[in-house]
Amino acid sequence: MTDKSISPLRRRFIEDMTVRGFTPATQRGYLRAVADFTAFFGRPPDQAAAEDLRRYQVHMRSQSATATSMNAAVSALRFFFGVTLGRADAQTGMTTVREPRRLSVILSLEEVARLLDAAPGLKAKAALSVSYGAGLRASEVVSLKVTDIDSSRQVIRVEQGKSRKDRYAMLSLDLLELLRSWWRAGREAGVMLPGGWLFPGQNLVNPLTTRQLNRMFHAAKAAAEIDKPVNLHSLRHCFATHLLEQKVDIRVIQVLLGHTKLDTTAHYSRVDSTTLRAVRSPLEHLRRSDPPA
Repeated sequence: MTDKSISPLRRRFIEDMTVRGFTPATQRGYLRAVADFTAFFGRPPDQAAAEDLRRYQVHMRSQSATATSMNAAVSALRFFFGVTLGRADAQTGMTTVREPRRLSVILSLEEVARLLDAAPGLKAKAALSVSYGAGLRASEVVSLKVTDIDSSRQVIRVEQGKSRKDRYAMLSLDLLELLRSWWRAGREAGVMLPGGWLFPGQNLVNPLTTRQLNRMFHAAKAAAEIDKPVNLHSLRHCFATHLLEQKVDIRVIQVLLGHTKLDTTAHYSRVDSTTLRAVRSPLEHLRRSDPPA
């Protein structure tokens, strides 16, 4: 492929994604997916037909690609062919793959407390506590500014979360006190700029990155000697599950998490241990005859 044949097409592809408000991360993913298909196809992608797309999906499966990777490629190629090229090839040539539904691994309240206490420093403890205590995604935690903490109303303003939606998250008094302690410590250390990031990075004009926050989580997990296969996003799962176990209405949890569909939130009912414990097994109702003498 030459720059002359590809550059205008690539530029149009980027323009189409920009017009529709795709995030930079989504655009990079779509561009990478089309580039991977082009490498497989061996010719400019606009020369491909539905059968070529079908062969590519078979190839991805033969390479043990995950359902997530295959569906991401389908989304990107459907957009590229359907919107940028104005063709329906990807609609007929590719199909989405059913992803296996696995139960989330949930930490107990005691385990979460151990993990947060083991966080490497006050900044890490405050950031991880926001992830658990407000149920925020990693990208939402690192994007918070000092002005997003509304102490009078006891809420956290989350701007442009997933699906580019604003929402309010809960702010408990314990979390508020912890954030105030971090704010005071940050001010004394000269790392907290007026109106700046709540969790600034090494360069104070930039926020903490999700990768840095992830490292903080795994450092705390190791220090707390937690063996369960959990990750940073598990704190959000724990937030939802623990609220459900406290009998909080699932529709309230849906709003707090920023879920569009209730079905997404209902997934947590599958790991609600208190509900399971409250149900009596039919084994307990069996009348066993006395053993023979």
